[in-house]
Amino acid sequence: MVSGKHRSRTMRKVFVKTPGGETVVHRRLRKPKRAHCAVTGEPLHGVPRERPAKLKKLPKTSRRPERPFGGVLSSKAMRMVMKSKVRDEQENKPE
Repeated sequence: MVSGKHRSRTMRKVFVKTPGGETVVHRRLRKPKRAHCAVTGEPLHGVPRERPAKLKKLPKTSRRPERPFGGVLSSKAMRMVMKSKVRDEQENKPE
């Protein structure tokens, strides 16, 4: 029987073929879920699905899109926020 720490599905099984031709099971941590938009809840594009330790090693431009609210809001939600900000400024502008 496998040890207790390997009985749960927390770690995923990765079958690795060794140089001797034998197949062994390695255990690796699972990847996290995709990043989601804070407003619409849809999955974000351009944000990698990696563990924090691996994400930290990536360049900043690979971690999230280089635009306002990149990595937090979807492009659709970002456009809505920008439009509402401009409209508020126009509304509150003294004439």
